[in-house]
Amino acid sequence: MSTLPVITGGIYLVLNPDIPRLILLNKLEQALEGGVDILQLWNNWPASYTYQDKIKLIESVAHLAAAYQVPLLINEEWQLIRDTPLSGVHFDRIPQNYEQIKSQIGRKFMAGITCGNDLQVIRWADKNQLDYVSFCSVFPSTSVQSCELVDPQTIHKAREITRMPIFLSGGIKLDTIHKLKEYDFAGIALISGIVNADNPKQTTIQYKHALTNLTL
Repeated sequence: MSTLPVITGGIYLVLNPDIPRLILLNKLEQALEGGVDILQLWNNWPASYTYQDKIKLIESVAHLAAAYQVPLLINEEWQLIRDTPLSGVHFDRIPQNYEQIKSQIGRKFMAGITCGNDLQVIRWADKNQLDYVSFCSVFPSTSVQSCELVDPQTIHKAREITRMPIFLSGGIKLDTIHKLKEYDFAGIALISGIVNADNPKQTTIQYKHALTNLTL
């Protein structure tokens, strides 16, 4: 993408590349038809993957995403931005050399970061003008075992610190999404909730409808 879109919220889909490639791309296309707004490729690569294998998969995903004008970010491995059509990077933690990373990438890119209960991460993201922050985990979830449960007050305080789009993730399901009503947030991040669905397109539509009702 020559021009980067502005992230405002919506459905943020995280893709697990350890899923067989054809199955992953098929489910992705359905989810895009359903209205996914942002994509992230999780760096959970198959053990056999080489750097070139990563590039090929990123190019395939980016090609599908471009047809729907959906940005694609990579989890952590920002070096791949230099060799692919990636729109940006999602950090799991504050990088120690962000200015150097920007210099080495050498072009405009999007950036977001995972947040827990440490508000210093929010302050860092706001100071460095990232595009969004994503809280993990708002509910218990098998998909985000590495995340801490976020105190609701942390999310409220984050909105006092920044006007960046806030995404919520972790354990969000169609029967739990209504519990997010109390928060001032822009979107939700999902993995299994869409990818494991029998009908990713219809499930995405349902999530978008539920999210719209929450953020009215």
